[in-house]
Amino acid sequence: MRASSVLSLIGAGLVFLTLGSSAQPRSEAVYLGSFSWSLPQDGFGGFSGLELSEDGKSFVAITDKGSIVTGTINRKDGRIAGIDARSLVPLRNIDGGALGRYEGDSEGLALRPDGRLYVSFENIHRVWTYRDPTSEAAWLPRDPDFKNMQNNSSLEALAIDTDGALYTLPERSGQLSRPFPVYRYKDGAWTKPFSVPRRAEFLPVGADFGPDGRFYLLERHFSGIFGFLTRVRSFRIDGDRITDERTLLETGAGTHDNLERIAVWRDPAGDIRLTMISDDHFRAFQITEFVEYKLPQ
Repeated sequence: MRASSVLSLIGAGLVFLTLGSSAQPRSEAVYLGSFSWSLPQDGFGGFSGLELSEDGKSFVAITDKGSIVTGTINRKDGRIAGIDARSLVPLRNIDGGALGRYEGDSEGLALRPDGRLYVSFENIHRVWTYRDPTSEAAWLPRDPDFKNMQNNSSLEALAIDTDGALYTLPERSGQLSRPFPVYRYKDGAWTKPFSVPRRAEFLPVGADFGPDGRFYLLERHFSGIFGFLTRVRSFRIDGDRITDERTLLETGAGTHDNLERIAVWRDPAGDIRLTMISDDHFRAFQITEFVEYKLPQ
């Protein structure tokens, strides 16, 4: 989500001064490292969606201005040492042309095993699907709730399970005490099977299903001059029920930049990895970084 006020701009600038200076993460997840990434190309930054291959080596990422990029992650001793990426290319609309003024703000990304992509958008609240990164888009039906969602705070997270069902939820629930409704697209229709409990001021910005079948939710909170806080929770989904809530990661303010997307996979040692990417809001005083943690088994 892009910042929407002068106050948030000032606060984000001060975040840069605090990165890496706050308390260590409080969690069962083990921090592995961070890698700052850049490409010499206009439009680089603002990453809001990320998908990794099962082995964690290949990736697809989208920006919140309607661009997509693919590449590979190089690791040394289990930690990210480099990124090899192709050039950013623009997502297309349903006619195969450029996205219109109000068609952009792509936020969530989900990847099917056969390569089909699903992208959720905030301005016109919807999910589009693509055969591949360069194809034209196709509509998925819209749930009636989508049209009444808050601008710039709607379908931020998107995930796909092993049966091909899509899950999405809005970034804001409307009240601190109100849970986040989860929408599931299955068999050609949306349903609203359950809600995710809201805990404190954290807001959901990314989601994925792990190799263990659990639903992983990335959340963040912007605390002004103190920077961004990151949290990851996981849940078990059993039909129309969500259970077994676990908090896996909760960082202090300023530990990382604005982490907005999570990909969950299993490494060669058998540990589950949480790979996240930050949205730098296209601002020089923020960074695009890959951040990795592991969950020891």
